[in-house]
Amino acid sequence: MDLLTNEAEEIIAYQEMIIQLRSRIEEILKNYRPVMNGEIYLSGEDVCKLLHISKRTLQQYRDDNILPYIQIGGKIIYKESDIINVLEENYIAKGSLI
Repeated sequence: MDLLTNEAEEIIAYQEMIIQLRSRIEEILKNYRPVMNGEIYLSGEDVCKLLHISKRTLQQYRDDNILPYIQIGGKIIYKESDIINVLEENYIAKGSLI
């Protein structure tokens, strides 16, 4: 029976696999959005990134009733399906007349 130390190639390979697995799990968790009743809810920051807009523009969209939202206390969240619906309703196909 061989004695395994931290310098053994087998242990080093396992440590590297654990580090890679940990970084992959952290990456997945960073982008994870829980589903409630089949609906994904996004934070304002998520919506800004998704639409490539500023926080101020997002505020204006709320003020102008362009984007539906849910406010619970001081927290505002958005249904992903509502964002998709707004985008689809305002889609203008190439060559379409307005």
